[in-house]
Amino acid sequence: MKKGLNKVMVIGWLDSDPEIRHTPSGRPVASFSVATSRTWVSSEGEQHEETEWFNVVAWGSLAEICGKHLSKDQQVYIEGRLQTRGWEDSQGRKHFRTEVVAHDMIALSDSEWI
Repeated sequence: MKKGLNKVMVIGWLDSDPEIRHTPSGRPVASFSVATSRTWVSSEGEQHEETEWFNVVAWGSLAEICGKHLSKDQQVYIEGRLQTRGWEDSQGRKHFRTEVVAHDMIALSDSEWI
């Protein structure tokens, strides 16, 4: 099989404290969302802003670190890979969710990223 690259780097703001759960085997998992915003000026001179939300999942010791050191409205750097999960609900409808599976996290200062 030929090798590919699946790498994501996001710098953004947490919308809430990470949610920490444990699998039946006791492995910790943290889930949280990170928002990134961009602004631009249209050719007509109007300023626009767009926000993109990323669902993030961290496992094991990284999940514990995220739960201990991250909180709502904090700026964070996340590095990981994209993963899409699919499932079917009780009415037979299919659902999909794309997540960043984190393998590195840096809690950034409260100053705005420039």
